Amino acid sequence: MNTEVFAARHIGIAEKDLPQMFETIGVENMEQLIYETIPDDIKLKKALDLPEGISEHEFLTHIQELAQKNKVFKTYIGLGYHESLTPSVIKRNILENPGWYTAYTPYQAEIAQGRLEALLNFQTMVSDLTGMEIANASLLDESTAAAEAMTMLFELRSRQQKKDETVKFFVSEEILPQTLSLLKTRAVPLGIELVVGDHETFDFSEDFYGALLQYPGKFGQVHDYANFVEKAKANEIKVAVAADILSLVLLTPPGEWGVDVVVGTTQRFGIPLGYGGPHAAFFATKEEYKRSIPGRIIGVTKDTDGNRALRMALQTREQHIKRDKATSNICTAQVLLAVMAGMYAVYHGPKGLKYIADKVHHKTRTLALTLDKLGIKQLNTAFFDTLKIQVDKVDRLKEIAEFSEVNFNYIDNNIISISLNEATSDKDILQLIKIFSAFVDFKESVKIDVDSSTEQSIPESLQRKAPYLEHEVFNSYHSETELMRYIKKLERKDLALNHSMISLGSCTMKLNAASEMLPLSWAHWGNIHPFVPLNQAEGYQEMLKTLEQQLNVITGFAATSLQPNSGAQGEYAGLMVIRAYHESRGEGHRNICLIPASAHGTNPASAVMAGMKVVVTKTDEKGNIDMADLEEKAKLHSENLAALMVTYPSTHGVFESSIKQITKLIHDNGGQVYMDGANMNAQVGLTNPATIGADVCHLNLHKTFSIPHGGGGPGVGPICVAEQLKPFLPTNPVVKTGGKEAITAISAAPWGSSLVCLISYGYIKMLGAEGLTNATKAAILNANYIKDRLKGKFDVLYAGERGRAAHEMIIDCRPFKVNGIEVTDIAKRLIDYGFHAPTVSFPVAGTLMIEPTESESLAELDRFCDALLSIRKEIDEASAEEPNNVLKNAPHTLEMVTNDDWQFPYSRQQAAFPLPYVAENKFWPSIRRTDEAFGDRNLICTCAPIEAYAEA
Repeated sequence: MNTEVFAARHIGIAEKDLPQMFETIGVENMEQLIYETIPDDIKLKKALDLPEGISEHEFLTHIQELAQKNKVFKTYIGLGYHESLTPSVIKRNILENPGWYTAYTPYQAEIAQGRLEALLNFQTMVSDLTGMEIANASLLDESTAAAEAMTMLFELRSRQQKKDETVKFFVSEEILPQTLSLLKTRAVPLGIELVVGDHETFDFSEDFYGALLQYPGKFGQVHDYANFVEKAKANEIKVAVAADILSLVLLTPPGEWGVDVVVGTTQRFGIPLGYGGPHAAFFATKEEYKRSIPGRIIGVTKDTDGNRALRMALQTREQHIKRDKATSNICTAQVLLAVMAGMYAVYHGPKGLKYIADKVHHKTRTLALTLDKLGIKQLNTAFFDTLKIQVDKVDRLKEIAEFSEVNFNYIDNNIISISLNEATSDKDILQLIKIFSAFVDFKESVKIDVDSSTEQSIPESLQRKAPYLEHEVFNSYHSETELMRYIKKLERKDLALNHSMISLGSCTMKLNAASEMLPLSWAHWGNIHPFVPLNQAEGYQEMLKTLEQQLNVITGFAATSLQPNSGAQGEYAGLMVIRAYHESRGEGHRNICLIPASAHGTNPASAVMAGMKVVVTKTDEKGNIDMADLEEKAKLHSENLAALMVTYPSTHGVFESSIKQITKLIHDNGGQVYMDGANMNAQVGLTNPATIGADVCHLNLHKTFSIPHGGGGPGVGPICVAEQLKPFLPTNPVVKTGGKEAITAISAAPWGSSLVCLISYGYIKMLGAEGLTNATKAAILNANYIKDRLKGKFDVLYAGERGRAAHEMIIDCRPFKVNGIEVTDIAKRLIDYGFHAPTVSFPVAGTLMIEPTESESLAELDRFCDALLSIRKEIDEASAEEPNNVLKNAPHTLEMVTNDDWQFPYSRQQAAFPLPYVAENKFWPSIRRTDEAFGDRNLICTCAPIEAYAEA
């Protein structure tokens, strides 16, 4: 074995395993399997035009050299991004810990109590600091969160307002530029008219449904918005506020003014800048809007034994379940980053946060007082951490600052702003004074007036009086020992990829190699502001451009935008690019989007957000797109057809042979083809979206290209486009990106979540052309091996024309209802065997969708199959008349098994150790099944004891 070949480390199947697997499947070799799986007319004729793979050592040497091309200046640009200090205990035990970063979205509460508790802490922190009643478990970035507020309030407007033809939304001119750009993107397809202006001269007699304010303003001015909010409420105008979370430690929380929504980013709570992300945004609102909140909410309930339990609350509110009735397509949170931000608050506690906020504020006052001695005029009458400064000859100041390796925010020829942060030291203040002394040619030494007073440059009326973070969790773990143990305590409650295979169909939980992850902790990648001059981010620019080119080759397309920071954002971006293309041709009337009934639920939600009308097409008895129905609807809507959204291979795990016929039909009727890239793991190196006839696809870098799920985010969802769509790729208002006729922003940062793009860059770089192709073959091999090992015991619902699955398959659990067993019982019983369940009841109710990925070994595949076959025997022994069985009672906790009172008709050993391998590496769920109904009747979304609530 060549120990330097990365593919041998990433792909779990060894050469010696192949004969056994081929025999089980019934093929002679890999070539026969691929021939029987993928239609001939879409197979690539030649290998990917990518370099050979490199070793892990070579990659780490290369990425270190690339990192040195980034210049880490002291950056005071602000605009929603600030240098922060990640406590080492959080960096080592969460960011760098696969027990946290390889976990999946906490749909199975019994094996996710640790993540859920960490997210409940995050929600509590956000609710406390904003003064709002309820918060979700994070969104993608501040600008996206603001756009979600605009659309949520749009849906909540009064009946009278809904009758009006003009729908206006006021945006303060103090808003961050990237947020305004994203609001424009979202507003147009929904028919919302944005009006940007001065909140102090706003005319409340105009017909508006909502307003958005920035607190503090983009250049640091702290405004008192209480009077504005009062007038807005009197005129039935709902108000959202984008707030700086650290400032809320010192400032009056917006919730005290009676606002409807507060949004922002938690980046400055210990999250690296990372050239724009990933960062966890927050979204807080009133409890009366709980059914309209985008994203996820973590709630408190109880389990079967009455013990406190956490779970994702109000899951029917999940937007992808609402499909085209959704008000948002958000299905990705930023869980890993939210966990880190929440832990930052746990570690520092209320007194620690107060110390940090005071330090930042008083250093800003120190700078303001000293600049005044130099005759430099500071324009903000009230501020927290940002000074707005009037200067002459900005170019000269910039030259002096950059020579000193310092970045300011240059607003225009006479105005700059300087935003200080947690990492700003006394030495940094001295450097700033030297820069300005040189600028004004001040010869004498300047005495720095260190502001050690308790005074604030914040009006008394805006100083925070309300307590915050009073819960025990924020007042208990302030030593490293204690926090380390608390993090470990939570980690032990969660089943992640470092314990066993997570075979989630459509979610591709593959290995996230350590060598891909290591650079994320390096300062030369982590500490770069997204708006620095490009010549300070040459390492990032080289990496991002290479990644774009790599993805172009893999998809067969002409161009890529890395800006979308989730798969659903990618869907939306792709459809908005199609929309812009049609408008450029004078065909803006094209607004019909055809979507097969089998599509992911985010597809119709994204289409509606892009201003399109969804027309659902049928699937046939084999799960394939019904060609007759598709043709009928394509021709019926040919005058207005905008797009078809298609997942390939299908959500049923099949390479449909009619795909080129399908794409030609859409083109013949004037539409463009959007391919959902969720199943790209079955295409790489063997076929591609361009070959099947698509025009645009999004890719889930957190699936196919190895970015870890992190418990439900970060994700990255770039779009790759054909030549005709290239001009419309999205831009950014601060740093230009995208095409010549670019649409406005899709996410806040120019290149989205740049930091984690390092992972996919490394994945492709180390695997190379051959390794990428072999990874796809291995994914197909593993899926078909499981399919044939389960043959005769579980029915596989769909297969290709030659009887093969793609990289995933659906097993039918509905026949077991005669034994009283539901698919949920099987999912919960798998926990006792040490496995996370496959995808439950999607896309077909009563089924499990299994995807093993390429990175699992034969031994792990066999353990998983042995577990399912053992469960199949348990199903045969079950009876609908006697529900007290090992499946209905699953999962079994340690408390159950060690309890003196055992009233079950099966042994403790069968409950907890059903197969010999389980005893070697037992995972104990921390709770029994959750009571969903109780949790929904008693919605508790902060750290409050359940005893304080009575069941409704």
